[in-house]
Amino acid sequence: MKALIQRVSAARVEVDGEIVGAIDQGLLALVGVEPQDDEPGAQRLLHKLLNYRVFADIEGKMNLSLGDVGGGLLLVSQFTLAADTRKGLRPSFSSAAPPAQGAALFDYLVEQARARHPLVATGSFGANMQVHLVNDGPVTFLLEA
Repeated sequence: MKALIQRVSAARVEVDGEIVGAIDQGLLALVGVEPQDDEPGAQRLLHKLLNYRVFADIEGKMNLSLGDVGGGLLLVSQFTLAADTRKGLRPSFSSAAPPAQGAALFDYLVEQARARHPLVATGSFGANMQVHLVNDGPVTFLLEA
């Protein structure tokens, strides 16, 4: 599994004009699932999401995690993150997990996140979503489990 994370001062996801998930300060994580991914990998990714130090301490250094700042976690499934872009000018999605596997692992990640962190919101798996965010920094990292 991989997640493109962005430190945000606010983020929300809309489906058909309705907000389905929103956070204030925290992390927006666009999550891609590949065929070899499994629940232990989801656990490793979640550990990184909750503990990766991307928030500034009093000295302005990135030393604080999501839990340290009490921020929200907005998880958004994004199969295009697993695309193979090495050849040509059109992405190949053969490296993305099949929809059933992707949905199951994404749901597992969300369930585990909600069990460990008080502020978790999500998009809608497989929906056409509009993601609105204010990237704080900007700060963006690609995490892989």
